[in-house]
Amino acid sequence: MGRNTFKSPIKSSKDQKKSRFNPFAFIEQKLDISALIGENVPVKFVLPLLYASFLAMVYIWSNYKAENTIRKIDRIQQEVEDLRADVTTLEAEYMYASKQSEVAKKIQPLGIVEIEEPPQKIVLEK
Repeated sequence: MGRNTFKSPIKSSKDQKKSRFNPFAFIEQKLDISALIGENVPVKFVLPLLYASFLAMVYIWSNYKAENTIRKIDRIQQEVEDLRADVTTLEAEYMYASKQSEVAKKIQPLGIVEIEEPPQKIVLEK
């Protein structure tokens, strides 16, 4: 009987190049996490859980900032509406006060009277 052999030789894992960067493996190499949490917890799950918890914190922070921004926008919109109403009121008062009859009433105590007849046109002859 013949001997069992592979058709093509199997390359060892040391010979293969790593084509992708694994951030969890990099962090695991730089930090000794097993010393911090002990040997009973599988270390391969710690870094993904830390990453997921970090993403959850970023998500919560983002929602908090968005709600704050919405509150600020609502407060500023209310201020703009109040100012717009004030401007409209002031414009109406100004238009009323600038009428000729109102101006005549205000300058009457100064001794200035309103002209009763219209102005005359002066024509020069050449």
